[in-house]
Amino acid sequence: MTKQRESLSTPDDKAPVLMHSCCAPCAAELMEAMLESKIPYSIFFYNPNIHPQKEYELRKQENIRFAEKHKIDFIDADYDTDNWFERTKGMEFEPERGKRCTACFDMRFERTALYAKEHGFPVITSSLGISRWKNMDQINDSGLRAASRYDGVDYWTYNWRKKGGAARMYEISKEENFYKQEYCGCVYSLRDTNLWRKENDRKPVHFGKEFYTQANS
Repeated sequence: MTKQRESLSTPDDKAPVLMHSCCAPCAAELMEAMLESKIPYSIFFYNPNIHPQKEYELRKQENIRFAEKHKIDFIDADYDTDNWFERTKGMEFEPERGKRCTACFDMRFERTALYAKEHGFPVITSSLGISRWKNMDQINDSGLRAASRYDGVDYWTYNWRKKGGAARMYEISKEENFYKQEYCGCVYSLRDTNLWRKENDRKPVHFGKEFYTQANS
């Protein structure tokens, strides 16, 4: 680990935290930070947006590997892709950070908040916001909206990017040689990424080929 971080506090010092994880590279910094602050938490992996299933399994297994290393409880939720496609129907050509992404965040946070309510987690948060490719306000709005459905459940809006968090995310990814995702996750993101690559004379996405290493600085 790097030098000691600031001590973190959850909303009203409530615990345990149910942490929605999108992938190991994004989640690892949150996991490490909460471990250092001695905040009890479990990981909730619910990402029916990730396609194809081969990519979904790659991302999930990397997260499981890191969770097992640190003896953190990992909750593997349903991969209900049909519901995701229904939820985002008519938004197939929305841009990144647009309405489709909001619907996607809402769906994942709603399931996270429901599980938290049913299983005694007073706080939820997510690794989604640590990525510089994401809109922090858009993510926090979805998290707060989902938590507001249930009495006794709060969404923790902590900015995980700040005070070296984003940099540490990449450090851990290299140390662990995590699988390196080449697109956001959904089939529409994959389509648009490959279109951009074609237009810029780059090879299409290859599943399971790219990994973080110390050499990829």
